[in-house]
Amino acid sequence: MAIKVLIVEDDPMVAEFNKRFLSMVEGYRLVDIAYSVEEAMEQMEEKQHGIDLVLLDIYMAGDNGLEMLSAIRQKEIPIDVILITAATDTENIQSALHHGAIDYLIKPFEFERFKQALMRYKEKFELLHRRKKLNQLELDQKLLNSDKEKVIENKALPKGLTKSTLLIIINTIKKAKTFSTDEIAESTGISRVSVRKYLTFLVKIDVLEETLTYGIGRPVYQYSYKEHSEILDAYLK
Repeated sequence: MAIKVLIVEDDPMVAEFNKRFLSMVEGYRLVDIAYSVEEAMEQMEEKQHGIDLVLLDIYMAGDNGLEMLSAIRQKEIPIDVILITAATDTENIQSALHHGAIDYLIKPFEFERFKQALMRYKEKFELLHRRKKLNQLELDQKLLNSDKEKVIENKALPKGLTKSTLLIIINTIKKAKTFSTDEIAESTGISRVSVRKYLTFLVKIDVLEETLTYGIGRPVYQYSYKEHSEILDAYLK
């Protein structure tokens, strides 16, 4: 799913420059270029669900980019904005951040910084569009830009659980996808009681989803692994 982008820039040469940079980043598609705030607002209101991200300049003839950003928020248009501008004063920067700009690139900038901004946005975009729920570690690492290593250092396994056994169980359940306690115990050679402790822990930290199934005999807990969960990094490093 390509991220759809509108470039808002009144200098045709700079707009073309941004367009070329955008074409060099995988996962993005240019919707159009608007050369004024008025033109951009018209396009966003017409194509509201056809634009995900706006690359926006501040200094333009007529209304400026910050006025446009403010209007987007007031109208509650569900579009994200990255500022690409020569404005370096703290007042403009603070205003952009207060109005929810997700990044701020100061002209002139290198392609690597442009790419970094877009790759970071892509990671957040995909996470929010592919998942219905997030755990705290994912929220910290992927959306709030918390220090990953600092978070990891504070995580310790509950008493009685070891990293080596957890790793064996994790490697087994990744292959199985959907499984029961007995199936993991049989595959790993670890006792059913021990396996149950690890699976209970993994459910608690939102790495596994647990469902109770009814059939012949006693009810059985079935588990499924949440592929995108990265919280295990905090316990295995």
